[in-house]
Amino acid sequence: MLKKFNLVTGGAIVLFLILVFIVSFFYVPHNVNQMNIENRLIAPNHNYLLGTDNFGRDVLSRIMKGTQTAFIVGGGSVIIGLLFGILIGTTAGYFGGWMDELLMRMIDALLAFPGILLALILVTIFQPNIEVTVIAIGIMTIPSFSRVIRSGFIKCRQMDFVRAARNFGSSHLRIIFHHILPNTVSSIIVTASLSFSTAILVEAALSYLGLGIQPPDPSWGRMLNEAQGFAKLAPWYTLAPGFMLTLTILGFNLLGDGIRDLHDFSE
Repeated sequence: MLKKFNLVTGGAIVLFLILVFIVSFFYVPHNVNQMNIENRLIAPNHNYLLGTDNFGRDVLSRIMKGTQTAFIVGGGSVIIGLLFGILIGTTAGYFGGWMDELLMRMIDALLAFPGILLALILVTIFQPNIEVTVIAIGIMTIPSFSRVIRSGFIKCRQMDFVRAARNFGSSHLRIIFHHILPNTVSSIIVTASLSFSTAILVEAALSYLGLGIQPPDPSWGRMLNEAQGFAKLAPWYTLAPGFMLTLTILGFNLLGDGIRDLHDFSE
């Protein structure tokens, strides 16, 4: 029952976030960056459902636009991690030997370096923007994808169906992409889901420190930074981005756990 709860609840939350993400391209209640000091720190009402910030901007509109930042950073980071993870994990897991040793020691070195510190260094050296943020966080996700894919290949490469494919003269590429890689898809999906939520959290942390998404583009982390001085005066200003961050991370983590539980049950 719990397994089904994780999958259904996580899927419902992620579906809701995707819907907000899509709608934000076509409609937001108010101009996202339009400042109006006369309307600053207005409490939630029928016109401003989540109130306004210290510049008089609609919090709901900025929350909705912030989903674009979250999904672009999360999706871009996962794609980078997945592409390099497939390359490294496949090579190490399938061929083994010295290639496995060399590649895994490189991954260990990357793991030994704190990911958030690596991201901080990259965005500090280069001009902070969404592209640099995606690349920095994407590099952080490479080790997790590499290890998961490598483990799947080590598990599958000695199985009967792979040996049969070799005996029938299948090429390495066909064995890798047609026989082994499809059997690691469920593990990759779980890793992608968890990495997505981690990427969003790291982006929020960087933006909170002023090293991620730059104003006036909305980011939940930057919104938290701007709101911290008004936590008592305008609590809705702090609660809205904090709630969205919590909901997003919870949704993707539950979805990942649900998929993993479903895969374990099917086995």
